[in-house]
Amino acid sequence: MAKKRANGEGTLRQRSNGLWELTMMDGFQSDGRRKYKTFYAKTQKDVKAKAKAYVDAKAEGIQVDVDYYFDEWADIWFENHKDNISPTTQEGYRYTLRILKAAFPHRKIRDIKPFDVEMVLKKLRRDGRSISGITQCRGLLYQIMNKAEANDFIRKNPVRFAEKMRYHEGINRKDAFTSEEVSILMERLPENRIGLSIRLMLGTGMRTQEILALEPRHIEPDGSVIHIEQAINMQKGTPIVGTPKSIDSYRDIPVPESVRYCAVALRCTNKKYIWEVRKKDSPCNPSYFRDKFRQALEAIPEVRVLTPHSCRHTYVSQMQALGVDLATIQSIVGHADVDMTRHYLHVQESIRQDAVNRFSTAFSATHCIEQKGDEKAV
Repeated sequence: MAKKRANGEGTLRQRSNGLWELTMMDGFQSDGRRKYKTFYAKTQKDVKAKAKAYVDAKAEGIQVDVDYYFDEWADIWFENHKDNISPTTQEGYRYTLRILKAAFPHRKIRDIKPFDVEMVLKKLRRDGRSISGITQCRGLLYQIMNKAEANDFIRKNPVRFAEKMRYHEGINRKDAFTSEEVSILMERLPENRIGLSIRLMLGTGMRTQEILALEPRHIEPDGSVIHIEQAINMQKGTPIVGTPKSIDSYRDIPVPESVRYCAVALRCTNKKYIWEVRKKDSPCNPSYFRDKFRQALEAIPEVRVLTPHSCRHTYVSQMQALGVDLATIQSIVGHADVDMTRHYLHVQESIRQDAVNRFSTAFSATHCIEQKGDEKAV
């Protein structure tokens, strides 16, 4: 028996096939008669959620009875979602959206099947997209199609049923340089701004946005400590100096002795930012930095060409390999996990200093030379 719900919430009943049906009034037709909208789902909870999503979408100004093309729906989704994310994340989403819209040209969202999703992801891999980039595409596509499902534009989210990518053995989804690659980079990177910066990132775990926002005043004269007080945020394609990623990202990073000369050399500039490039008193665009980073690595064939953020993953993995406890590592890199941050408060400075000294010992120029000598002797 159908059960009426209060406050215009419609009529709810379970059909003979087990599905739940919710019918609600949805305005009036041109002749003045009432118009109704019906939703179906396997449970009461799901059918109520569908109806609520429909009502919410209309309140947001979404045309709920339109057969959307993917690019149209993706733009609508982004406009309604962007206020929930930071400006930097918005820029990342815009970049990924361009990839997805190019992958589904002139396709209606109801025509996109799980097989189509799998083919697009495989093509991205064949085209040389990074693992993290492909993962971001899948994640964003899931969100877009999930909202379409919630608003009853499609019956099922195709991404949910698409097989996940199987990556080749030996590929680390969180790409990091090996200890051998770190030693090669420390020795063979050029002694210029990008070479010094890469060494410093490998030795401190700094984020790209943090090193690009560094001013000489943030580096101690002897290069022993770097004070993270600001970071680059992207706003409509323009780098803006703002706050670090989280409250825990405000930190003083002890610099390993073996790379302090890099910090001192970068500090010696009369410009406002150590990575100021063209416009006076303006920070460098991360895309320019990534290009310089890639060019520096391409000049060293023995090392894989990874991303600047791989330096951060490398720092964490190498410090763990050297026996440094996780709480100390997270204290240095400024991890934003609140639960783990409670442990940071108990990390003494002497322990932090011992941790970075281990890095100096492992990757000093002398150590690299001794390693080469041992290899020749063998």
